[in-house]
Amino acid sequence: MKGLMQDSPLIVTNILDYAAKWHGEQVIVSRMVEGPIARVTYKEIHERARLCALALQRLGVKEGDRVGTMAWNTSRHMEAWYGIMGLGAVCHTLNPRLFLADLEYIVNHAEDNVLIFDMDLVELIAKLAPKLHTVKTYIVLTERGCMHKAESAGLAGALCYEDLVEAERPRLHGFQWVRVDETAACGLCYTSGTTGRPKGVLYSHRANYLHAFTVSMPDASCMTSATTVLAVVPAFHANCWGLLFACPLVGAKLVMPGPYLDGASLYQLLEEERCTLSAAVPTVFLGLLQYLRDTKQRLTHLKVITIGGAACPGLLMQAFQDEYGVEMRHMWGMTELCPIGTIAGLKGTLPPLSKEEQLALQLKQGRATPFVDMRIIDDEGKELPHDGKAYGELQVRGPHVIQRYYRHEEDAVDADKWFNTGDVATLDPYGHMQITDRSKDVIKSGGEWISSIEVENIAVSHPKVIEAAVIGIPDRKWTERPLLVVVPKPGQQVSSDELLGFFQGKIAKWWIPDDVVFVDELPHTATGKLSKLTLRKQFQSYVAKKSKL
Repeated sequence: MKGLMQDSPLIVTNILDYAAKWHGEQVIVSRMVEGPIARVTYKEIHERARLCALALQRLGVKEGDRVGTMAWNTSRHMEAWYGIMGLGAVCHTLNPRLFLADLEYIVNHAEDNVLIFDMDLVELIAKLAPKLHTVKTYIVLTERGCMHKAESAGLAGALCYEDLVEAERPRLHGFQWVRVDETAACGLCYTSGTTGRPKGVLYSHRANYLHAFTVSMPDASCMTSATTVLAVVPAFHANCWGLLFACPLVGAKLVMPGPYLDGASLYQLLEEERCTLSAAVPTVFLGLLQYLRDTKQRLTHLKVITIGGAACPGLLMQAFQDEYGVEMRHMWGMTELCPIGTIAGLKGTLPPLSKEEQLALQLKQGRATPFVDMRIIDDEGKELPHDGKAYGELQVRGPHVIQRYYRHEEDAVDADKWFNTGDVATLDPYGHMQITDRSKDVIKSGGEWISSIEVENIAVSHPKVIEAAVIGIPDRKWTERPLLVVVPKPGQQVSSDELLGFFQGKIAKWWIPDDVVFVDELPHTATGKLSKLTLRKQFQSYVAKKSKL
């Protein structure tokens, strides 16, 4: 027997419809690529998204077509998102920080037929354009007065976004979004390709809609119509972590920084717009922390930070919580999950905890969100206990977890829908998950695992260290041993013996690295993650000077 309720599809444009109707006066603030701060309302974003849809429709975009966007977090980019999806087309977000060869591959693989991009990226697009086989139309996300920059870069045929949008106003009355099934594709994002070619993750309307509920929940970001969100994480990083759907879902004020992610620019927005919530990778907040300390500034409105993309250093979390009164919530996810799978809000049933015990829990990646199931398994596929000690391959499944990569013939999951994340993790009795390594980065010494992440977290807690990475190097006796690669803080001198001695009593003695190498900087991927693949290649022939400690 079926229930007797209305069957309304979960379509992401319904979210913007709701925001325009019931939170139409709420403001979206953007630092535009051209420089000035722009303010629009949800009602205006809704109108301009429909104008964008009409403009794309006139250009021939139809249901199922892929439209690429390469742009920063601004209201123009947001309205383009909804305009594309409102046609039943697929919004394919592109990361301008990728190598040209990767961008060329991704655009051609996706078969984008329109490319929308910010003004400051015209030279990058001009280099790519001759190699893009399916793109027929280029649109600069700017106004007429800035179009000369596209022409001087060699994009004489590019169209002006503002001209296209304004030309559609006579047709706006009566326009309706294209009706599609909730399982229809609406977004496309490619993985970073650290172990091979980038792979496409094709999001459905339903998956993004459900994920938006997760993001806004009290145990996650705790968003309401009274929240002001500084969305630092870029729109091209796995759906902006769902913020461009979650904010209008609850009517929250949304603040977007454009390409300006330095400490001074972020602090200005945080204070002037009275932001209460922000989200980004650790590197961004390390920069903000340095700015706060250098200038002796205070945070007078910020209450919560959600941080992910890489393990959060304990000192960073402690600094924001103890010095500035800002709760920092660790989260974990993947492009393949839309992307959030866990968030580390403290559970109400926990026993009384000391400050140190509470921090240790917060530094874990958190508990599963309502739509994500997870487990850890051993090498034989047997599920491991939730005792906080057993290490295993982390698997997930749920309605916003990938089934198959774009244009792949085989599913990415097993017969029971479990997706292997490639992470090695533990689960404790209260459900807190902790990533101990990527399966490709795990160090096996004498047949036993060493968590490179745990070793790195200790290294960066040393007062003279700003960044650290641990990799495995070949060893005749133990197969692999850990090598610590460190970036010292500017002006600081630290020795190998001092650093290795710092590990004493904090981890098992055999986990302590055999040697330390000091470098000026560590290699990172285009998404800001440590490139351990590069480090392993760099030190593949390194012979450790084993410490006598």
